Amino acid sequence: MYKVAIIDDEPLIVEGLSRTMAWEKWKCQVIGTAGDGKEGMEMIREKRPDIVITDICMPKMDGLRMIAGLKSEFPDMQLIILTGYREFEYAREAISLGVARFLLKPSRMNELEEAMDTVTGRLDQENRPISSTGFADVEPELLQKEEEEEENSEANSFIVKNALEYIRTNSREKLRLSDVAEQVYVSQWHLSKLLNKHTGKTFSDILNGARMERSKELLKNPSLRICDVAEMVGFQDLAHFSRVFKRMEGMSAGEYRNTHWGTE
Repeated sequence: MYKVAIIDDEPLIVEGLSRTMAWEKWKCQVIGTAGDGKEGMEMIREKRPDIVITDICMPKMDGLRMIAGLKSEFPDMQLIILTGYREFEYAREAISLGVARFLLKPSRMNELEEAMDTVTGRLDQENRPISSTGFADVEPELLQKEEEEEENSEANSFIVKNALEYIRTNSREKLRLSDVAEQVYVSQWHLSKLLNKHTGKTFSDILNGARMERSKELLKNPSLRICDVAEMVGFQDLAHFSRVFKRMEGMSAGEYRNTHWGTE
């Protein structure tokens, strides 16, 4: 049986989908519903559905970020979008991120059934045993993993881009990896892996790098003390700021200021 999750902030739609669809026709079972994106992500991580039917315009969520997060963290999961949001570019972006079907409300029953035919067909194909050919003995798990990573590269890049942007914008705050992961709808572990793969850096190094770039601009202003600069970029401890600055820039903050005094 394939597990289905339904996420929508309209209770009538959730109830209607749960009760009127002939789920047994596709060997499916509804294992959970949610009324917003945050609740939906919690349910998905707990119950690991095979198919998710979700709106993209709901409280406590960014639709595209949620789609990218799901396809990156759960590459085999099939996504069907059911929404009243009719912006073409949005739909195009969603499909490029790995959505199987993008349906507009109100959808006809035959559209929903066609979407289910498509996603269950994909799942059947993925779960089909590998035949014993010349390639079957060459670690098929690795071949499948490489294919999945290639298919989800668009979603992964989308996640990393948004995560880096969020880190740069909020680098002055007391930012944690969990804060960023929540913004891009993936787990901390998954985000850490993606950041390292795409940038070659840890979250801490990325955050400190953003703070250092900001601090170098501020140090050109002679009216600001170094301790003021440290606090303005997110460090509460001047000694910590000084250690990080010297490690990342190869000189002390004072030396950098003397070198770049008054430069544009």
